[in-house]
Amino acid sequence: MELERFEGERTLMRIHFGESDKWEGKPLYKALVDLFRLEGFSGVTVLRGVGGYGSSSLGQHPYHTTAILRLSQDLPIVVEVVEYSERIEKILPKLDEMLGGGLITL
Repeated sequence: MELERFEGERTLMRIHFGESDKWEGKPLYKALVDLFRLEGFSGVTVLRGVGGYGSSSLGQHPYHTTAILRLSQDLPIVVEVVEYSERIEKILPKLDEMLGGGLITL
């Protein structure tokens, strides 16, 4: 199998959400990886944070970390994709539907 060469300008998309987020009963990060694979994207990386918080956790438990042992963890997840901007723009409506309260940066 020949690897695709990165030629021309590409866009880095980062998708931020919580580890406990789901899409149709499946962990959201797995659903996103499946979507990008189905759409033929060049690649995707899923990163699990060791700590962090977002706007949805303000006023509740403000900081999620691996240092605190809890039965239910909601650590930060970041999904990174590098792809042509046209392909990213085309998939954004589906991502908005799947994410709910997540954040997408380009």
